[in-house]
Formats: sequence, C-alpha cells, structure tokens
Amino acid sequence: MTAVVGSFLQAFNYLILVYFIVLNITYLAMSLVAFRALQKYARRLDSIDVTDLITSAGAPPVTLLAPAYNEEATCVESVKSLRMVEYPDYEILLVNDGSTDGTLPRLKEAFDLEPAPRVPTAELPTARVRGVYRSRKEPDLWVIDKENGGKADALNAGLNFCRTPFFCAMDSDTLLEPQALTRVVRPFLEDESTVAAGGIIRIVNGSIVKGGMVEDVRLPRKLVPRFQILEYLRAFLAGRMGWDALDSMLIISGAFGLFRRSAVVEAGGYWTRTVGEDMELVVRLHRRAREKGGPYRVAFVPDPVAWTEAPETLRVLGRQRDRWQRGLIQALTRHRKMLFHPRYGRIGLFAFPYFYILEMFGPLIELGGYLSFVAALFLGAVSTPFLVAFLMVAFFLGITLSVAAVGLEELSFRRYHRWSDLVRLFLLAVVENFGYRQLSQYWRVKGTFTAMLGRQSWGVMERKGFGR
Repeated sequence: MTAVVGSFLQAFNYLILVYFIVLNITYLAMSLVAFRALQKYARRLDSIDVTDLITSAGAPPVTLLAPAYNEEATCVESVKSLRMVEYPDYEILLVNDGSTDGTLPRLKEAFDLEPAPRVPTAELPTARVRGVYRSRKEPDLWVIDKENGGKADALNAGLNFCRTPFFCAMDSDTLLEPQALTRVVRPFLEDESTVAAGGIIRIVNGSIVKGGMVEDVRLPRKLVPRFQILEYLRAFLAGRMGWDALDSMLIISGAFGLFRRSAVVEAGGYWTRTVGEDMELVVRLHRRAREKGGPYRVAFVPDPVAWTEAPETLRVLGRQRDRWQRGLIQALTRHRKMLFHPRYGRIGLFAFPYFYILEMFGPLIELGGYLSFVAALFLGAVSTPFLVAFLMVAFFLGITLSVAAVGLEELSFRRYHRWSDLVRLFLLAVVENFGYRQLSQYWRVKGTFTAMLGRQSWGVMERKGFGR
C-alpha cells in the first residue's frame, strides 16, 4: 500500500514540476517582454512632452469617479489629492455607497457640501440615490449619496451622473500623483480606438503624505505591506507591462483606470453580481469588441501613479486575497465562452487561457504540490535529482522573478531612493518564497472554495489613514 501511495505521489509531483516549469517560464518571458517594453516606453517619454501633447491634441473632459464605503479615515486626504491633479478639464464625483461611519459628515464638513441639482445622463439600474451634493469651496467636487449596493452599483450610479466622454474609475482611498491623469489619457489621444487604459498602483504605507501628496517614498515598517510591494511590482511592471506589449491586457485595477464612457454604458455598466467588477468589465469590453469587429485597444501606462493603502495584518490581507480570487473566478467563468475560441484572437487563444488555467486553478495545483512534495519526502518517494529540480523550479526561479521585478523598478522609475530600501526589497525577494508565497496560495485556495459556495461579501477592510 505504501509503495502504491509513493508511486502516486511521485507521478503527481512530476505533474506539479511541469506546472512550475510552465508557470515560471511564462513569468520569466513576460518579464523579458516587459523589460523591452519599458525601455521603449522610456525612449518615447524622452521624445514626447506629455503636456505639449495634451495642449496640441486638446484635453478631453474627464470625471474622476470614486465610490466610498466607510472611508472616514482617508476620504478627505484622497479628495485633496484629487484636487492636486494637473489636468485642464476634470471634475470629481464621489459616490457615498451607504457608509455607516462618518464618511459623509467628514466630507460635508471639510468641503462645505450643499444639496444641488444634477440631471442623470444614463439609466443604469442602481440602489436608490438619496441626495446629490456640491461643494461650495470646490465647485467641481460633487458627492452622490446613495443606499448601499456595493462597489459596482456605486460606480453605475456615478456613471448615471457622469457628463464627460471619459471617466476615471478609482478607489476613494487612492492618492493620485499630479500628472497621473495627464499621462493615462495619452493612449486615447494617440489612438481613438482606445476604450480603456490603466496606470500603475503603488503602496503608500510608510511613506510621508502631506496635503494629499506623497512627499517621501519609504518602505513600510511592517513586514506584511513590504511583501505586498513586491507583489505589486511583479503584477504591474512585469505582468501588465508585458501583457500590454502583447496587446492582451485583461485587467485594469479598480483603483485607477480610465474608460471611454460610451463604451462602458453601451456594455451595460459594471456587473453587480461580482466582487471583481474591474476585471469583469475589461474582459467584457474585449468580448464585445471582438464580437462586433473593428479596431479597439485596452492599454497600460506604467508611469501614471496612484498610491493606495495596503492591508497591514495577515487577517485583513487574507480577506482581500480571498475576494480577489473570487472576483477572478466570477469574471472568467462568466466569459468562459472565450476560452480557446479563435473568434477572440490572441485574447481567446492566449491571454484568457493563461488566466483561466494558470491563475484560476494555479493556487489549487501549487498548494497541492507543496503538500504532495512534503508527503513524498516523508515516505522516501523523492529521488535526489527530482528534489534538486523541484527546489530549483519552485523556489529559485520564484526568487529570480521577484529579483527581476525589483530590478525593473530600479532600471525604470526608481521610486525608492534609499539604498537601504532597495537592499531590503532584494532580501524580501528571497524571503517571501519561504512561507509568504505559500500562505498567499492558501488564501487563494480558500477564495476558490468560497466562490464555489457563492459568497459575495467583501469583508471588512480596515483603514489606518495616510501620513503615518
């Protein structure tokens, strides 16, 4: 019996080894593509003055659309940050999604809000709107107060009152850098078929924030948000930069993305039966555009920065990753028709299968692989060559990819100017592979099972506020 179990574990471990090889080679290839794309982008920046481009092409009006639910700790600083954006024609539309804390009173006090009329421009179904307010201090600041319906519902309510051809969907706890909007609008000016563009998200924990601006970028004091910095660098500089170079962007972060309003409204707005409304919308825009025919583009721009507060405890981080996995599954299963379907071009034949197989099922395979490997070691069913190969592929390549992500940051934008911070990041690139990575996979596996149970809740996301 032991021999049979050992043989089964050995066969399963070889399957896991193949999975790790395919996954890490794909990651490495994407990192190389991203490196070349970042070099090309940097050369373009040297030859193009974004401000001159805006001036010559004309700045299309943009609405900054930010849903808020129980954001009392960060909402005022976030709005102050939005007021610092260097863009000629924009307004701010904050949607209070039935907050139960002091979010609305804080906004009323800080910006002297008063009831004001505003005519809807669309009729997307949403929870009841209780009131519309406008700031006496800042006439281009509007607040929509509505009953709670979730983030997607709040975004749809904002779209109903949006009066501009473009809107920037973001989180209410997001801080934008002054030129963020100017830079993320560039793909729309260069290619009129562009329907969506996303920017990079960075973690603000530990940095010095004053007046809604990040004055000094520093690493967080706590280990949990430090690990997340590595994840964000991999996801954006290595991952999304690579997908953009392949014209196969499937994800635009809900914390900062610019959209052509008409395309989103025609698609029916945000889907309210998911906790991953950001990815689902982008996948749906791809699907509709491919089915209708004609040119379109979904872009990623690596330098318009939005800063966000990351969870600082494992408990809160686990809830977030559970929710992210559920959102991924909901988006992919809703549009599974696209899987390996030639009608959807490179999206259906390459990008969608990657996310469907390696990202959706990956946590189950990887965590199962770790457990199987330990069991095989215990039973003596692991040969020395396999042990070396498994450790090299599962850990050494993982370390290489994390180091590469930090290297991309250093070679491109280098936000962390202290050498001590860079040294710590390189060390974390090694340490995270022994414990943190496995814990992350556990959270995602948990999210897979909660998705199967139909769980829709977001979970409580605790906010500490900026400037600490």
